[in-house]
Amino acid sequence: MAGGEMKLLGTWYSVWACRVRIALHLKDLSYGYIEEDLENKSDLLLASNPVHKKVPVLIHNGKPISESRVIVQYIDEAFPGNGSPLLPADPHERATARFWTAYIDDKLVAAWFQAFRGKTEEERLEGGQQLLVVVETLEGALRECSKGKPFFGGDSVGFLDVMLGGLLSWLHGTGALCGVEFLDAARTPLLSAWAERFGALDAAKAILPDVGEVVEFAKTWRAQKAAAAAAKNE
Repeated sequence: MAGGEMKLLGTWYSVWACRVRIALHLKDLSYGYIEEDLENKSDLLLASNPVHKKVPVLIHNGKPISESRVIVQYIDEAFPGNGSPLLPADPHERATARFWTAYIDDKLVAAWFQAFRGKTEEERLEGGQQLLVVVETLEGALRECSKGKPFFGGDSVGFLDVMLGGLLSWLHGTGALCGVEFLDAARTPLLSAWAERFGALDAAKAILPDVGEVVEFAKTWRAQKAAAAAAKNE
């Protein structure tokens, strides 16, 4: 299965698609990128991911793989000779990386969504407070996983780095919207330094969306939702 044609269905603002694109870049893999309009989903997306109908979807040699965590693991396993391994060789370290990735997707993302998408200012503030707690917990995870080295993966970028790194633009953007820096050097010095190192990687600079563009997208999205809610209540 290694080699052959690859296509990635995504959107520029999707943190999940960013994860996959960063992994592909780190593995130095060529692929065709197809930007999806999630308001008008393509037949290819609907056929490739009929269960969730969401991006990202990686199509390798005509066979689709969905969900960012699954896709990044697939890339690492399908192309072991490309770049450094993303998942650790040690079974316990692999399990630990998967555990913290699940924590990010279950806890951090839920708090981020509430901080960004909350219907009231109170809900958004509560989400922001929850996000701060989650980030402080991840500070401890970085200390544990990195063992004093630059990344969660040690000396080189690993699976957990990619999983959290794909969210960086949105974490900074949501911080700007909320007036709170979630990766604060005083509160979470290890994560703050890690974010700077990750953001300086060629893969991150090539893939992560501009924070200003993310903020503008978020403001437009909020305005549209508010207008739709007002119209509904008329």
